Amino acid sequence: MKILYVDIDTLRPDHLGCYGYERNTSPNIDAVAAEGVRFVDYYCSDAPCLPSRAAMMTGRFGIHTGCVGHGGWNAEMCQEGHDRGMADFNGRYNLPAVMRRAGMKTASISSFPDRHGAWWFNGGFDECYNIGKRGLEQAGDVIPVALDWMERKKDTADWFLHVHLWDPHIPYRTPEEYGSPFKNEPLCDAWMTEEILAYHRRYKVGAHSSCEVNGYVSEPDENHPRQITDITDLNTFKALIDEYDTGIQYADMQLGKLFSQLKEQGIYDETAIIISSDHGEALGEMGSYCEHGEADYITTHIPLIIKWPGGIKGAESKGFHYNVDLLPTLIELIGNIPPFICNRVVGKPNPVIYDGISFAENVRTGADGGRDYLVVSQMAHVCQRSVRFEDWIYIRTYHDGYHLTKPEELFNIKQDPHEIKNLAEEYPEVRWHAAWMLEQWVSGNMLNNISNNYIDPLWSVIADGGPFHCRGYLSRYCERLEQTGRGDCAKKLRIRHPEELKESY
Repeated sequence: MKILYVDIDTLRPDHLGCYGYERNTSPNIDAVAAEGVRFVDYYCSDAPCLPSRAAMMTGRFGIHTGCVGHGGWNAEMCQEGHDRGMADFNGRYNLPAVMRRAGMKTASISSFPDRHGAWWFNGGFDECYNIGKRGLEQAGDVIPVALDWMERKKDTADWFLHVHLWDPHIPYRTPEEYGSPFKNEPLCDAWMTEEILAYHRRYKVGAHSSCEVNGYVSEPDENHPRQITDITDLNTFKALIDEYDTGIQYADMQLGKLFSQLKEQGIYDETAIIISSDHGEALGEMGSYCEHGEADYITTHIPLIIKWPGGIKGAESKGFHYNVDLLPTLIELIGNIPPFICNRVVGKPNPVIYDGISFAENVRTGADGGRDYLVVSQMAHVCQRSVRFEDWIYIRTYHDGYHLTKPEELFNIKQDPHEIKNLAEEYPEVRWHAAWMLEQWVSGNMLNNISNNYIDPLWSVIADGGPFHCRGYLSRYCERLEQTGRGDCAKKLRIRHPEELKESY
């Protein structure tokens, strides 16, 4: 069979028409959703980019692979050690390797391995195409390569093609000639107010705050004139949303060319199409702008659309799933793949073990159902683990990434999807129950560690100097806070992180 995996970086489901968004951002994606199943409770187990794709490709949590950050020791996967063969896990048992095992020609069009030094990502692919811009390319650079590949493989019976688009990721890079399609359209969800923004500008600090959208500074980048750098009022907030939506629409327009070629080749109906992302994007939520730096609902909630040949059409499936569940799901859907055997102990073959749980039946029928709860993690910008259950998300912060975040937060996602009101003090029983689930998850995964890695990577990140994206910035950032009238926040940061002041430069 043929499988097209569309990987749109930094894509929020609530900004797609098929998920209820009123702006016309995604007509081509919406058309695919109308012919398949749209999953509404799908999450990356580990955020952001590098940990998320490590989890998705291996079918294993970051607590097992060790790959949870963007730099330092934990930007790598754990060594397999003595039991490693001539090929490692990613060359034999990750997602593309399994597709190849199923008899498919496999290819990836992505600069992700180059951007993150994640060369393991290429394991299992027969062909890898790197545009060469390390994540700064436009969809218009990527799609022609995909069209050419599909034309050359038009007589190939079975293939798996991964196409990676970066357009919604900052810096916003839609071609200037594309224009500003949403400039004169109102926002669909006017949740941001002058009062909330004023509070963010005064008290919400850290990288990618409203005063420092580009990181720890607010200087514009002449190479990316579309990128908003400072959210001063509701007009600049709207301009930010407009640019994010424009990136989605531009990527969708380019994807339409792929879908059209499948139809022209007469293989659209027989091709499975999977559309997803690595993580979402905070657009003001949690006081963060243009970033995916927490383990909150907005960052970890991602779209999943699957059009499967012969499957149900136009369905919506509710129920909690991780991106690590996709690999076992595809194994079951494809079927008849040669058995998977590895030698975890020399001379004693064992079945390959994944953390993922198949939801193939949901794909076939559109039925609801999934896990009872999820635990999602973030250790590149902050150190957090969160529990997503029922209508709630509970966030436990171990390192605040200089955001002055409270140790425990609790949000009712059904009533408050933008995570405005922390209910941790108002609902202690819910908070305690979530903390218990978190402890059960951590202890269970450490006791039954399928990778023989018995060090929790969360504590490795903290021991390594904290989350990668805030190492070395504290002293200079505190000076900026003092210069911009937020000296009280600088004082609190110095008290909270005294040891890290010594590491600043």
